[in-house]
Amino acid sequence: MSAIFRGQLSHIEIYVSNLTRSIEFWGWLLDYLGYNPYQEWDKGKSWIKNGTYIVLVQTREKYLYRSFNRCHTGLNHLAFHSDSREDIDRLTRELQKRKVTILYEERHPHAAGEDSYALFFEDPDRIKIEIVFTDANQ
Repeated sequence: MSAIFRGQLSHIEIYVSNLTRSIEFWGWLLDYLGYNPYQEWDKGKSWIKNGTYIVLVQTREKYLYRSFNRCHTGLNHLAFHSDSREDIDRLTRELQKRKVTILYEERHPHAAGEDSYALFFEDPDRIKIEIVFTDANQ
C-alpha cells in the first residue's frame, strides 16, 4: 500500500430511510462537491473522489422503526472543505431554493467560530452536514 493512502479515509457508509429520496439529495450535493458516481445496486449507490467514496444503503425494513439522531452516541456530522466563501454562499442559496433545513441560521456563516466560514444543514434523515472554508484551506 502506498504511503500516500495510509490513514486516508476509504469510505463512509450511511444507512438511509428512503434510498430514492437520499440519492436525489446526496447526488446533486456530491456532484457539486466534485464526486463522481461509483457503484450502484438495487439497495444502494456510491460516489467517489480521490479514492474516498460515500455509500448510501437502504435501511432494512425491520430497522426503520428507529430513526437517526445525531445527539446519540455515534456519528454527529460529516464535514467537507470548500474552496471559498463565495462557494459556501452559492451553496447556501441553492439549499434554500431546495427548501433544505439550514442549521444555526442566526450564526450563519460563522456558526463554527469567527475564524471559519461554514454552512451547516441536514440531509433527509437529519444527518448534519458541514461545508467549511478556513484560511487554513488555502
